[in-house]
Amino acid sequence: MSQIYEAMVLLDNDVVRQGYDSAKHVVTDTLKKYDANVHACRRWDERRLAYPILRKNRATYFLSYFEMPGDRIPAFRRDLELNERVLRYMLVAVDALPEGEAEQARAEDGADFTVPPPPEDDAIELVAEPTSELVDEEVDEEEMLMLDDKED
Repeated sequence: MSQIYEAMVLLDNDVVRQGYDSAKHVVTDTLKKYDANVHACRRWDERRLAYPILRKNRATYFLSYFEMPGDRIPAFRRDLELNERVLRYMLVAVDALPEGEAEQARAEDGADFTVPPPPEDDAIELVAEPTSELVDEEVDEEEMLMLDDKED
């Protein structure tokens, strides 16, 4: 027996920049791999993350509703966990497809739908800061040289 599920999948914005359709296929192809009956799959939003995930500050959220037998869920979850393009996901069982969700997904599939490109500020850059350890090491070397001179 199949259950209706809701999945929120956070995708790396680098995937979305390469092409929106290919980004959406990351989600839909994984669902089809497990013979899911996809009722709706759409871009929910592109947002700043509460905390960095894999050195990213932003992600594109995909919301999907599908039916899948419960015995395929563990393998589906594992596939999402192993996919490097998926930053995070949340999967919950629902009683029914929310009203209006299928219409929103169909509108997104229309020819006049355009997705705004993600902003460029999503990567975290690490800045090397000078440490006091280097100064301490230099002092230690100088002290060692002075001690060597005294012994001679």
